[in-house]
Amino acid sequence: MSYVSIRRGLTATATAGVLAVTLAACGGDSGGDSENDSDDPIQIGTSLPLTGEFSQPGTAAEEGYQVWKEMVNESGGLLDRDVELVIKDDASNQNTIVSDYNALIAQDKVDLLLGTFSSLLNLPASAVAEKNQMLFVEPAGGSPDMFTRDFKFLFFAQQATSDKQGKVFAEYVAALPEDQRPETAAYPTLDDPFAAPNVAGIQEILEAAGIETVYEETYAIDTKNFDTIVNAMKNADPDLVVHGAQFEDGIGLTRSMLKADFTPEMFYETNAPSFGGQYADGIGVENTEGVLYAVSHSPDADTPGNAEFVAKYEEMYGTAEVPEDAADAYAAGQVLKAAVEAVGDLEDQEAMADWLRENEVETILGPLSWNDDGSPTGEFLIGQWQDGKAQIVLPPDASTAEIKPGWMPGGAS
Repeated sequence: MSYVSIRRGLTATATAGVLAVTLAACGGDSGGDSENDSDDPIQIGTSLPLTGEFSQPGTAAEEGYQVWKEMVNESGGLLDRDVELVIKDDASNQNTIVSDYNALIAQDKVDLLLGTFSSLLNLPASAVAEKNQMLFVEPAGGSPDMFTRDFKFLFFAQQATSDKQGKVFAEYVAALPEDQRPETAAYPTLDDPFAAPNVAGIQEILEAAGIETVYEETYAIDTKNFDTIVNAMKNADPDLVVHGAQFEDGIGLTRSMLKADFTPEMFYETNAPSFGGQYADGIGVENTEGVLYAVSHSPDADTPGNAEFVAKYEEMYGTAEVPEDAADAYAAGQVLKAAVEAVGDLEDQEAMADWLRENEVETILGPLSWNDDGSPTGEFLIGQWQDGKAQIVLPPDASTAEIKPGWMPGGAS
């Protein structure tokens, strides 16, 4: 299926799913029974892919939301009330996500919503929220298609949409001295509304810099065997591979590259390398050396509240190696909290959306601000695996280590 086809399918699914189910709580009513002066907990609803294709990042997002809830309640709550999460499992299914958010609003009567994981699921989920005029802060859903629908209640709690997430990396490569710059590049890409524009944005910058595209291929979401793709790439012999991936296919294609002894001078991959220990376990920590990727969060970042977040995550989940998707979910909670407290009225979610469009919010990812369409205005960090640890290497003013020149599977030099 082409990217255009999946984009059209997603839009149709989102529209049909919203119209097919009778929705309560329209016209700006949040559906909650509690008044602002109630002592009842504020109920915040979300549906996450806790099973299915996106279960790993979905589970990480749940952890981030749970840490946020605990820290909010420990600090006095939201509007002086405790926060309670109502979480459903959408099983990574677009039809289920529509049913879940409708149920959260009409049956569970939650006061507020938080987004799910992936553009694939947030496209229809955000349409439900928009229909009900409820603020929808999503932690992961950076497809540009999210923000072409004239929505007023949708906000993305990361620094950039997916087409701009590799911008810092691509501009770094394009600016390298000629004798260090790759001459050729390959672009294998998952047919996914996050991965496709991510790679396209990088490819556009690199081609403009004179880096020749010698291979490009889009593969289906259910692809498990990557040997044919890898063999074709190996025959094309690119200096650089830019892989547009989620988690499982990121692991699968990299394993196939290693099996084929195909190790280009430079390797950049979306999403998968940000999974920390899960990524290292998936391809072997000795094979991570030099892999580059875009990332929204670093546990070592000196952003307000980040050290406290990492410490709480370690307390609750036994490790300070925080998954990026957990941090993004926590940041989404921070954005929601800022909007609620600025307005002070759970019923006036239009005012919350208006406030976010006009203000900057400090988060553990750094300061976030938004365009009128809810898309963010910042730039992503670039990470690189070095000596078995994920480091931030770009931009220089946010780096925890200097960038190394290439991919060196088999162990650090």
